[in-house]
This record gives sequence, structure tokens and C-alpha cells, in this order.
Amino acid sequence: MLVCVARKGLIVLSLCVAALGAWPGVAATPTEEEDLHTALVLAGVLRAARTVIAGHQVLINDPERGDKGLTGDAVVSQTLEQFEKQTGSGLQQAASTSNLGRLVDAELDAIREVMDDNQNRINRQGVGFKGFVPAVFGRLVTEALQRRVGDEVLIKITAPPELVRNRKARPDSWETAVIKEKLLSAAWPTDQVFSELTKRDDRPAFRVMVPEYYSSGCLACHGEPKGEIDITGYPKEGRKLGDLGGVISITLFR
Repeated sequence: MLVCVARKGLIVLSLCVAALGAWPGVAATPTEEEDLHTALVLAGVLRAARTVIAGHQVLINDPERGDKGLTGDAVVSQTLEQFEKQTGSGLQQAASTSNLGRLVDAELDAIREVMDDNQNRINRQGVGFKGFVPAVFGRLVTEALQRRVGDEVLIKITAPPELVRNRKARPDSWETAVIKEKLLSAAWPTDQVFSELTKRDDRPAFRVMVPEYYSSGCLACHGEPKGEIDITGYPKEGRKLGDLGGVISITLFR
């Protein structure tokens, strides 16, 4: 098992990168440290993109304005800026032939696809709340990414079972065990990532769980009073600031 701490959105991971590419032409199985780095970069891009969408909710839900300017290219550009803001460094992709660079490119393409496919929804006039919230956007991006590289990488935004609103986001048995036994434990440090070399669908896989906690903005839908219907039509869960609210689950098949 490897663990990593991501404080305030800053992914902290020490890797000895000097060895990467030391043997040109030889396709070696990634180390657990390399897989963890890949998983955290992909999670960081998704987080940055959701932050962009969260920051544009007032614009998206403006019933008077038509074209919002939130094209795929525009949101990708803002995602790259947000990634740098959240991590303290730019998204310096590996060469186009590298595994990490290729996966990041696929994720950025998934973001473009989701934004371009939802232009009519986002730009519809006469309608206030569009339902294009960060959670919906994130799910659509992970589904678009799966269509591209699902035989290599799977990303799912899940949560403790009692908090899951969309059946597609339900944690599997491994995710449920990690959430209950690790991430929800009082002894588990806030923001600490869990990772394990295990199996998924009978395939060797490196699996990573990145915890996410409720911020003040989340509580409008997930806070108190418990049971009150929120703007999306779901009953509020009565959660509090800093509670575990979700998990980005990443699987890297080997």
C-alpha cells in the first residue's frame, strides 16, 4: 500500500523521475510510485475542470444570456490555468509518446467533448437552473474518458454508499471497504490518499482512492436541514463542513 497527502488541492508526491525513460524502447511495467503519480495527475485535472464549472454556475444558469462562451476549448484552457493554481505548477505533459501525456490528452479531449455536446443545454435562454452542476459534469467526463481509454484507465466519482445519488456512482465492494475501513476512520488523516496493487474484473490493477470533503459551496445541496429538497430535486443529507463527501476512484490496469 502507498499513501499520499494532497493538502488544499496541492498534490504532494515525491518521485525519482530521473529513471523515467532511462531505457529507451523498453516498455517496463510501471512502478507503484509511477502509477500513483499518473492517477493523481488525472485526478488533479478532473478536480481543476470541476472547479471551473463550479465557478461558472451563475453564468450557466443565467436565463437571459444565450451564448456563454463556455466552449470545449475555453474550458480546457481554464482547466489548465486552474490546475496550475491548485497544484502550484503547470501541467507539463510528458512527450506525446509517453503514457501519462497520452492519458492526459484523452482526459482533456473528454472535457472538450462534454462541453461541446452540452452547448444547447448551457446556452438555452428562458431557463434558469440547467442542472449542469460539477457532479454531473464530472460523471460525463469520466464516461467520455472511459470510451477512449477504458481498457487502460477507469475513473469514477463515488461516495459513501448512503450519500450516492446516482446509481452509476455506487462504490463497488473494494471501494466500499476502503471508504468504511480507511477514509471514514477517525484515525485516517484528512486528505490522505489510499492506493493498493490488487485486481479488478480479474485483471491486475493499481487502484487509488482520493478523498474529497464538503466545502461551504457543497452544503447548499448536501447540508442542513436534512431532508429538505435542494435545487436539484434531491433531499439534503444534513452533512457538515469538512465531512467526507466523495471519492475520486482511479483504476490503472496492468
